Amino acid sequence: MLNCTECESPVSVPADAVEGEIVACDVCSAELEVACLEPLELILAPELSEDWGE
Repeated sequence: MLNCTECESPVSVPADAVEGEIVACDVCSAELEVACLEPLELILAPELSEDWGE
């Protein structure tokens, strides 16, 4: 089990997770992206910004 990059609480990642999958921290609600499977690594998911039709 890995820790949240924001609050250091344990975050469970599904066994069938794929790179790019988003998981949420149950404690602080941070959205974390599975960056790598071997070794398993989580990073803070990038914020999606509005493009306002551009």
